Amino acid sequence: MPRLLRTRYGQLALFALLVVAVQLGAGAAGKAFWLTQLTMTAYAGLVVIGLCLFMGYAGQISLGHAGFFAIGGYTSALLTTLDLTAWRARPVVALAERWHLLAARPDLYGGDLLTVRPWPAALAAVLLAVAVAAVLGVPVLRLKGHYLAMATLGFGTIVSAVVVGTERLGAADGLSGVPAFELVQGLAVTGGGAARISNYYLAWGLVGLGMLLLTNLVRSRVGRALRAIHGAEDAAGAMGIDAARFKLAAFVLSAGFAAVAGVFLTHYTGGIGPSEASVMKSVRYVAIVAVGGMGSLWGTLLTGSVLQFLSLRGLFGTLDDAVFGVTLILVMLFAPDGLLRVELPAGLRARWGRRAAPPGEAR
Repeated sequence: MPRLLRTRYGQLALFALLVVAVQLGAGAAGKAFWLTQLTMTAYAGLVVIGLCLFMGYAGQISLGHAGFFAIGGYTSALLTTLDLTAWRARPVVALAERWHLLAARPDLYGGDLLTVRPWPAALAAVLLAVAVAAVLGVPVLRLKGHYLAMATLGFGTIVSAVVVGTERLGAADGLSGVPAFELVQGLAVTGGGAARISNYYLAWGLVGLGMLLLTNLVRSRVGRALRAIHGAEDAAGAMGIDAARFKLAAFVLSAGFAAVAGVFLTHYTGGIGPSEASVMKSVRYVAIVAVGGMGSLWGTLLTGSVLQFLSLRGLFGTLDDAVFGVTLILVMLFAPDGLLRVELPAGLRARWGRRAAPPGEAR
């Protein structure tokens, strides 16, 4: 399996198998909640493949990616629920309305709201998350090892505290009433029937695009530079590789993936809560990357999809966070390269080799 995953045909076969399995699962269930869980699984997969680039290829660690997820989701939710009717005469608001960046829609109580349209809000949210990552990454990425982990953990804690303590962001209740994206006129991606299926394809389409981008990136000069930094940063610098620039680029790109996932999941579910910014969410993402293999995008996507789907199905119950924490510990102890790269014990390898030896060969 590990050797197969390193080939292009093996990777394409694995991705095709994953897509087919997801599609068959949705079709076999024939229930709306299956589509919802599979869609949410896709957005979680988008976060972990971006984090896999930063951890597995750049060799860094981040315990704050839930913060970028929350920045994307909360920013887009705030822009699309903030009523700008009172500021309609202001030049900036009037100009945005003229450019069709704003839209009037009814609120939960039958009144009229003037808010930012979902797509411009989503773009603004992702750009904000990327900007925060760039500003944060310049000083933080000078740190290494557990110092970097503690710094990113501090960032995630700050975002979580701001979300919980800000009344305008809904405090402990979060934000609700977030409008859905419109794929075509009159067809929103939330709801039932064709709309729910549309968002299902949209979510996995984004995962496919993300995998296409990252797999090509890691095979390029940038990917070779990141692997060199991972292997020996000082030696890479001696060879002329600007380690600081490449690490920052990987950090910003992975934060962008998390923000995109946060935006689309928020508009799909119609709201976002402070639990999405919690430290345990970041630990969960790190655990998924570790289980799949920190240098394997496809392994991360596969194991991440399975674990997240089982979690959404309620398989772990109230021990959900504990399961991911224990999983991270066990993987670090017994399979630091990921479950898909575990080598057989020496005894089993020897026994398998003897059984596989052709007739007549010395044993």
